[in-house]
Amino acid sequence: MTKKNLMKILLGIFIILLVLLQYQLWLGDGSYFHAWRLREQLIKEQKTSQTMTERNQVLNAQVQDLKQGHVAIEELARNELGMVKKGETFYQVVTPANTDQPPASK
Repeated sequence: MTKKNLMKILLGIFIILLVLLQYQLWLGDGSYFHAWRLREQLIKEQKTSQTMTERNQVLNAQVQDLKQGHVAIEELARNELGMVKKGETFYQVVTPANTDQPPASK
């Protein structure tokens, strides 16, 4: 074997190793793209977590209000259940289903 042939074989081996290492860097597990996707997923999950934390705080405040006084219970009953006190008159305002059309002329 000549030096020239030996150098070609070594160069080929080094190129193959380089390609394999680059594959791992760009496309394998723990690659740049994999880390990027995980980073994006982490940001999305943190936003969801923040939203849920804020929602839980609001719900905890409502629970505390309901435990502490009758005013909050009465307000919730009026808004959610449509309850009315004794002596009050309930008025329901109904809007027409199709308000886009002008009234018909006679």
